[in-house]
Amino acid sequence: MADSKAPSQDAPHNHGLAHTTPVWLLVSILLVLMFLTVLTVAVTSFDLGAQGNLVVAMVIATIKAGLVVTFFMHLAWDKRFHAIALAAGVLFLILFLAMVVADRGEYQIDIDRHGEKYPFKVK
Repeated sequence: MADSKAPSQDAPHNHGLAHTTPVWLLVSILLVLMFLTVLTVAVTSFDLGAQGNLVVAMVIATIKAGLVVTFFMHLAWDKRFHAIALAAGVLFLILFLAMVVADRGEYQIDIDRHGEKYPFKVK
């Protein structure tokens, strides 16, 4: 006689971790992502300066990446440790990029001076 607690051959081996995301939620997230993409393109028509456009584009891209990771990659239903690990990685990335941008600002005068001395010519 077979053990009633033993898993059957046809049962998936997900150990209760699987979930079903409603289609309306996925479509809603898709529409939000499409709207943010259109917003990114629309913002480029405004002159916010080189750094202003970069900041706006990075904020929108971060929101879009967060939506994709949270819903399409199922981080919302995963273990909280994975969300903390992702947040720590993103914070370190922001820290490193901020250090690079700050360092670049220190050398901008030399870069401008070099450009005046040897201007780039397009043929």
